[in-house]
Amino acid sequence: MVSVTRKQVGITTAVVVVLMWLIGVWWSFEPAPIKQEQLRHSPEVTGYATTTAAILIAETLLDKPGGFLSNDKLPPSVLLDNMPAFEFGALEQLRDLTLVMRKDLARSQSQSTEDPDLIQAQPKFNIDHRSWLVPRAESEYRQGIEALTRYRDRMVNPNDPSAQFYARADNLVAVLDQVEKRLGSLSQRLSASVGQERLNTDLAGDAAATRSTGAQFDQRVQTSWWKIDDVFYESRGSTWALLAIMRGIEQDFAPVLEKKNAKVSLQQIIRELESTQQAVWSPMILNGSGFGFVANHSLVMANYISRANAALIDLKQLLNQG
Repeated sequence: MVSVTRKQVGITTAVVVVLMWLIGVWWSFEPAPIKQEQLRHSPEVTGYATTTAAILIAETLLDKPGGFLSNDKLPPSVLLDNMPAFEFGALEQLRDLTLVMRKDLARSQSQSTEDPDLIQAQPKFNIDHRSWLVPRAESEYRQGIEALTRYRDRMVNPNDPSAQFYARADNLVAVLDQVEKRLGSLSQRLSASVGQERLNTDLAGDAAATRSTGAQFDQRVQTSWWKIDDVFYESRGSTWALLAIMRGIEQDFAPVLEKKNAKVSLQQIIRELESTQQAVWSPMILNGSGFGFVANHSLVMANYISRANAALIDLKQLLNQG
């Protein structure tokens, strides 16, 4: 009978721990941004680029190194939190986009019927990203990808007019409305990394407005120290997905943007989103004070997101003008 010494057990344990650590580091590498060339179709078909952006976002989340980690229950995945936060941020943008596609982009007017494939696709991406058994998140998202692909295939088929994508100014505003709210929330949460004293402006602008329960006029808002890196990487994932969506919109809504002389405004949004994807060289997300000796990565990210949101608001104003 082979005897195992404590030294052998210790060496084996150390090797396993190092391997797990290396795998965790590899799986934590963020995917590269989706490029403009990946969204093109020849000949050009309105809606192809935006739909392809949605498909590629979902496929990348499932097929990147390590696969989809948010619902894993075994090490090393269960010990990781940055990549699951990244996945959740990207997934939230995907959910917003597929909802707008189903409600607005694929419908000519409010009384028109919804596209059958988008009816199937949109709910699939709303399955809890932590669900690992019944239903299994990856399986549901795969079915969502398949439904989006069927919609895209019908769209590019000149003999099948049933699938449409209406690139109108009002539909683009509907997309930007969703994006504006998402970016505003992320910016506020990132800014709260150092703690802020905020005045309550919930009912500002309407003297007759009411709310369900009372709230303090002056309150301190601060993100928990344990959640700072999660919020940061959720923002990285959200802006990574949004960058692909904006690149798709730049192609599909090109005539609308040209007519409104608003293409440069969209390009400014894309430029700010590209800045959010710069490499993070620090081994950890630092949380220094605003003007302190140590950097605050959350405030830097909040700056880029706020600038993108400001450009987005300008773009909406241009689109709403006659």
